[in-house]
This record gives sequence, structure tokens and C-alpha cells, in this order.
Amino acid sequence: MTSQATSRTAGTAAAERREQAVRAAVEQGLAGPDVPIVALLDTTGIRAGAAALRAAFAAVTDAPVLHAFAVKACPLVPVLRLLLAEGLGAEVASPGELALARAAGIRPTATVLDSPAKTPAELREALALGIAVNADNPQELARLDTLIVPQGLKGQGGAPTAPSASPLGLRVNPQLGAGSIDALSTATATSKFGVALLDEGARDWVVRAYAERPWLTRLHTHSGSQGVALSLMARGVRAVYELAEEINAAVGRQQVDTIDIGGGLPVNFGSDEETPTYDAYARLLKEEVPGLFDGRYGLVTEFGRSLLAKHGLVLARVEYAKSSGGRPIAVTHAGVQIAARTVYAPASWPLRIEAYDAKGRPKQGPAVAQDIAGPACFAGDLLAENRPLPLLDQGDYTGVLDTGAYYFAHHYSYNSLARPGIYGFTATADGVKFATVRSPQSIADLVEEAGGAYADALL
Repeated sequence: MTSQATSRTAGTAAAERREQAVRAAVEQGLAGPDVPIVALLDTTGIRAGAAALRAAFAAVTDAPVLHAFAVKACPLVPVLRLLLAEGLGAEVASPGELALARAAGIRPTATVLDSPAKTPAELREALALGIAVNADNPQELARLDTLIVPQGLKGQGGAPTAPSASPLGLRVNPQLGAGSIDALSTATATSKFGVALLDEGARDWVVRAYAERPWLTRLHTHSGSQGVALSLMARGVRAVYELAEEINAAVGRQQVDTIDIGGGLPVNFGSDEETPTYDAYARLLKEEVPGLFDGRYGLVTEFGRSLLAKHGLVLARVEYAKSSGGRPIAVTHAGVQIAARTVYAPASWPLRIEAYDAKGRPKQGPAVAQDIAGPACFAGDLLAENRPLPLLDQGDYTGVLDTGAYYFAHHYSYNSLARPGIYGFTATADGVKFATVRSPQSIADLVEEAGGAYADALL
């Protein structure tokens, strides 16, 4: 079976599990009049995605590969723990994300720290734990010179205070251009990330930096994201591989032994088909950069959205069904608070919506163009505009699909709307079982978070 056929089959199975889960969520009271919004994660789909990632790269290289999940895509401890059980590590970009990864039990040796704004305290913590660090720029590299470096080696800026087991590297920007979403394009000429390789003198500086620091053994780039074509991603990987070869030739040995190729595999938000696949991307890289897979280099990947997006949905009750200007409007409890990107940039971040009846069954009837509105008090709080769906009635449900990454785990507190509960599910012939991933936020918690304990502070 081809990877595309496998993807279609997986998508069909995921859709069937989703229908089971929605119906069970209503039947079991996870969703209802008193719980008008809930988020669901398909654990079977998540496991399958992790297995597909591992298999895709195992098919093209015998060298060690660390698949470090980008925690920013879904910062939930039970999700990180599930991915750990499936053989993945973590890529973190803040003290908070590192704390989440550690709470999930992810070892320092399976953790990578990437951030464009690491503080001295963050660097010291990472080095003390033995976490891999990718420096973002010359100033950060100079900071590392004065901190702990591996095996007691002396950094250019001074001697270390103690040895560290942390693998250390440098992030570079190949400056290849943007994809279709400018805000997510990390390899543009003026990107804030990494050392800009095409700037005057930059490439020579990078080679010298490695020659002067025998403890720099990794090289990192990240050129992919939503809206970026696989061909552009592959060009970014080729650029960093060629730089690694140049560095190793300049120092006369294989100093760079690991290449971190980042993540950013785009997601299909248009159907249940899971495309592009990890298999297709790994095979493309093998064709475009064969030397990367000849066993001389260890690899690190940092996929996030592509592992989780297709396996999450938000189920929201239709509180009111009305019309305005002749157009039907379903007013639901899912809007900007769970899908800020879609509300503010709908052309870049369209989401699929499914219609369900009051019992959680797929809604029947002819398609009628209607707006799917959220609960926030501004006119633009729309998840879909003029969308053809079976006409929604009061008490029905909308299913907001493909929201497992960067959506319900990144709550936007507009109107002080509480965070929804999140539940993982397994759906089999014997029924659906749910497990709490995060409890719904209570009103008391919301008040406390808003400074309730300091009510008189400004008097």
C-alpha cells in the first residue's frame, strides 16, 4: 500500500473514531447544557502518528535519531507522557516548557532547548542538567563561553566552572524565503531566528566559531512550518548539511556529529487525509541530501503540529440559532478563546466544522450556508462564515476539527472565558473510554488568576 493510500485509510479510521467519541461524550455527560464546550484527543491517532514518524526515519538511516516533540504545539503533561511512551523526547523553548517536559518524565538526554531569548539562568539550568542547547546568535555563544562547557574544555571567553554533558550547537538561518504564511516563515532574509548565513561574513564566522570551540558538536536549522512546501524544507536541510561538511573539513575531523533538522511538517486542514506524510518527507530528504543518511551524522527532529493537529477536536453546544440579514447564525461556545488564529486570520487558518445533533450524532439534512459564531463579544468572533452545513438548531453541537495542536491548549482569555476540559479517548468496538487530560477551569480559579487575592492592592 502506498503512503498516500495508507494516509487515506488512517483518515477514514480517525473519522469513525471521532464520531464514536462525540456521541459518547454527549451520552456520558462530558458535553451538555451545563458543559457547553469540551476538547477531545484521539490517543490512538497520536500513537499511530508517533509510530509513523519513527518508522519513516528508521527506513532511511541506521544512525541514531532523537524525535523531540515541539512542546509549544501542545503543552499538556499527559500528552508529553504519552509521546514519551511512544519513544519521543521534547524540544522546549522556555523554562515553563522545560518544567512540563520534566513533569512528564522526559530525560535531559532526550530534551533540546531552543529559544531566541535564553537567559543566563535558563542556560545554567540546561547545562547543569545535561540538556542539549542550540545557541541562537553570536551573543548567546559568547555567553556560553563564560558558562559551563563540556568535559571541562576551556571556552574562548574563559574557563568553565564545572564540566557539563550538554551537547551544544548553533542555529543557523539559510535565508531561503517565506512560505504562504509570513508570520510562520522562519527562514526569511530577516527572520529573528539563528545566524543569517547569507549575511556578509556570517558563514566564515560560523566556521571560525566551530574551529575555536571543540565543544560545539551540533548544527541546527528550522525552515519548515505551516504553509511551507516540502521542497523548501528540504533545501533548508541541505544547506545545514553542506555547512556541517564545510566545518568538519575546515577543522580536519568530524566535529559536527549531529544535525538538528527542526520540524514544521505542514498539516492538511482540508480533509481527514493525513498529508503530507513523514514517509514522503523522509524519502525526499534521502533523495535531496543523501550524505545526511550515510551513518556519519546523528539526527534530531522537532515536529509538533503534524503529530497532534489531526487528532484533536473541540465539541461546542449551539446555544442559540438565529439569523441576521437572511443568513443563519449558530451561536456556539467555541470561538476566539480556543481558535484565535482562525478568528483573526481565517484565510491562513481555516478549520473544518462538523454538525452534530443534540445526541451527538452526525446532523442530517441539506447543506445551508450559515455562520458559526463563538461566544466572545466582538463581531469578528466567527470560526466559519457562510459555511454550507446541515442547518444547526439550538441544542445541536459543532465539532471543530484538526485542533489538537495550537488550539485548545493555547487558551485566549477574551471575556474571561474559562478554559475547557480536555479528555483523551480510545474508541473500540466495545465503546469509548475517556481520560482527563486537563480539568475545566473553574470560575474560582479564573478569579484567582485575575488577582482576586489582591483585590485591595490598588486602593
